Amino acid sequence: MWDVVSLGEVMLRFDPGEDRINTARNFRVWEGGGEYNVARNLAKCFRRRAAIVTALADNQIGRLVEDLILQGGVDASQILWRETDGISREVRNGMYFMERGFASRPPTGCSDRGNTAISKLKLGEIDWNVIFAEGTRWLHTGGIFAGLSESTAEVASEAMQAAKESGAIVSYDLNYRESLWSGRGGREAANELNNELLTFADVVFGIEGFETSVTGFSERSLRDAATTMMSRHPNIKILATTLRDVHSASQHNFSGACFSDAQVFRSKDHMNVHVLDRVGSGDAFAAGLIHGVLAGESLQTSIDLASASGVLAMASAGDGSSATFREIATLAQGTKSTTVR
Repeated sequence: MWDVVSLGEVMLRFDPGEDRINTARNFRVWEGGGEYNVARNLAKCFRRRAAIVTALADNQIGRLVEDLILQGGVDASQILWRETDGISREVRNGMYFMERGFASRPPTGCSDRGNTAISKLKLGEIDWNVIFAEGTRWLHTGGIFAGLSESTAEVASEAMQAAKESGAIVSYDLNYRESLWSGRGGREAANELNNELLTFADVVFGIEGFETSVTGFSERSLRDAATTMMSRHPNIKILATTLRDVHSASQHNFSGACFSDAQVFRSKDHMNVHVLDRVGSGDAFAAGLIHGVLAGESLQTSIDLASASGVLAMASAGDGSSATFREIATLAQGTKSTTVR
C-alpha cells in the first residue's frame, strides 16, 4: 500500500517572510508538523508513497490544510474529519506563526494549538489493521504527537504495536516541545513517555546524553551514549542524530551520524551552510535516512543522503523541502552544484 505512513498533527504555518510576527502585515501559509514533514519530504523529494494519519476540524481552514497536504504529494485519505460548531468551541485546527530569524536574531515561533482535533484522538478510532494489512512498510511518529495529550500517547503506542505486529519498520523521533509539556511534568514526564514508547521502535532519531555538535563530535561519546540507550531498549536497530553548530540564524555547520550493529556511521560535514529557513531540516534528515534504508542502501549512503537532505531543506522556505532527489544525491556524493540552464 504505502512505503511510509506518518502519525501526527498537521498545522497551518503562518510565515511573515523577512518581517517579524508582531510587525507583519502579510503572511504566507504552509502546512507543517514534525511527523508530517517526514512523510511530505519522502513523497516530494524521494518519490515515496506516503500517507498521513491525522485529524482535522472540517471547516475552511481544515480543507486548506488538506489541499496543502495534497500539493505535497502525501495521501490524505486517512484524515479523520471532525464536525465543528462554527466557532471551534470544542474542536479546532492547529496553527503556528514562525519567523525564520536572521543573523543574530534567532528563529521565533508562537503556537496556537490547544484543543485541536488531533489532540482528542482516542484509542480504537483508527483501524490500523487496514492500514498495515496490504504491505505498508514503515510507520513514523514521535514525541510531538505523543506529547499532545494523554490520549495521543495511547494512540502512538497502539499504532506502533500494530505496525510491529504487521512486520513494518517503526521509527520514533525524540522531538521535545517545552510548550506541550508545560504544567504536565516537563522534560522528565516526556522522557518517561518516550521510554515507554521506545519499546516498540526499530529506528530512533535522537540519542540521549549525546552532545550533537559538528566540530565537537566524539565518536567515543556517541558510541557510549548509543550503547547505553540500546542496552535499555535492545529492540532498537538504528539510532540516528543530526549534528549542528549554529554560528547565527543564517549560518550553520550541519552533519549527521548513526549507530547500528556496534558501528558508527558519520556523514560528510557541511560547513558554513547559509540558512534560509531551518524549520523542518531535522525532519528532512529523517526522511533521507528512511529512504536510504527502504532502498536497501548501506547505512553510510543513507546517512549521507540524510545530511544532504537536511542541508537542502534549509535552502527551502516552509517546513517542507523543495529539493529534488538528484540535488540531494549530488550533494550527498560531495559533488559541487553548478548552474542549470
